[in-house]
Amino acid sequence: MLFVAVFLIGILPLIFYSLVISDNLRTYFKDTKEKEMLYEANKVAVSIQKNDYLSDENKRAQFLEELDIKSEEEGFRIIVCDSMGVAVADTNRSAVGKMIVVPEVLVALDGKDDANLRENEDVIYASAYIEDEDSQKMCVALLVASYDEINSLFGELNHNWLMVTVVISIILVFMAYFIMQAIFVPLNNIFNTIQRISNGQLHNRLEIKGHNELSQVADAINVMTQQLEHVDTARAEFVSNVSHELKTPLSSIKVLSESLLLQEDMPVEMYREFMQDINNEVDRMTDIINDLLSLVKLDYREEGVLNISDTDLNELVAAVVKRINPLAGKKNISLYLENNKEVTIEADATKLALALSNLVENAVKYTPENGEVTVTVDADHQNAFFTVKDTGIGISPEEQAKIFNRFYRVDKTRDRETGGTGLGLAITHSTVMMHNGSIKVVSAEGEGATFIVRLPIKYQGVRSNEG
Repeated sequence: MLFVAVFLIGILPLIFYSLVISDNLRTYFKDTKEKEMLYEANKVAVSIQKNDYLSDENKRAQFLEELDIKSEEEGFRIIVCDSMGVAVADTNRSAVGKMIVVPEVLVALDGKDDANLRENEDVIYASAYIEDEDSQKMCVALLVASYDEINSLFGELNHNWLMVTVVISIILVFMAYFIMQAIFVPLNNIFNTIQRISNGQLHNRLEIKGHNELSQVADAINVMTQQLEHVDTARAEFVSNVSHELKTPLSSIKVLSESLLLQEDMPVEMYREFMQDINNEVDRMTDIINDLLSLVKLDYREEGVLNISDTDLNELVAAVVKRINPLAGKKNISLYLENNKEVTIEADATKLALALSNLVENAVKYTPENGEVTVTVDADHQNAFFTVKDTGIGISPEEQAKIFNRFYRVDKTRDRETGGTGLGLAITHSTVMMHNGSIKVVSAEGEGATFIVRLPIKYQGVRSNEG
């Protein structure tokens, strides 16, 4: 396909251009030669008429000699015909006394000068008439010249054009080949790799050498493929975690229910204890499913899903702290709220309250008894800041990059004891991202943790029709 394009775009116009140039040059040389011959024919006619060569017999020898000299110098044959078209002089001497019947002679006798190329004979004829004192056509000067010299010139010119065309065509073919190697081969490689990736082979990577646009495209595809592979791995891990998290309470329910069925005459107290345990496991499953549904809604959100409204962040945080304060009281944890500035932001109050509650509740859960949790609200001219600082077990640097992953727990045993699903921080992270904010953690193992949430005061996004 590339070679066809090169032929149509490069070689074919070159051939056409060569033919047009050659034809134009041939026309130009033909017209120039005809005009030159016509000019010489008029000069001969004027000389004959001026010197009265035809009527003065004494000058005829001189006349013939001058014709011979001019014919030899200019390279054309000169024939002089009388009013009847009979040759009275010929530099070749072969036509003297013969009638010259050519269109140019007849046109000249009719009072017009003429010049033409006989391409089939490769000869140019040019004629000019001679008048007497009464303006009668007394004779005609006819010049005949060969066109072989010009034909030879054009033969050489066409040969040179052909050679140039062949050389340029070869160059274009090589250029097309190198272009194909430099562009189309990598593009074909990219296409084949994308085909394999689309078929599920996410481990495929592109290797394109150089630092051009194609290598940048390849790098972008590799990054995209790597992200897809991570997403696929995360999806498989997520399904595995969901299965594991749901399997644990189901196993407990099965063991408890079998115990109830297999034991006869079980005391009412034990029966109630087992039923209470079953009820707790059902509640735990419900919490997991509810959190999963929340994450699904956040993951498959569309523009405008947030019900944005002016939200008093101080009031919202105060409500969150008030709700969690009893949980802190059970562990004798001091829960403080510090409002450094009155802050009103554009946000989805319901979703934001859930996200902030997860942070405060986690801080209380992971803080030992008699510890402290401090919640701070602050702002600058563009952003609001929500900070939760605890004196809990802390988070190691290796784990800080994983805590927002679904079902990830810093201390899995402790988290199950406190009833967590491992999805709270994932929900918080997704909610903050939806608000175009950011969340980070500053912590060290055994030194507590500080979560800092930044939220833009003005929401930059599409608002829900409900907002």
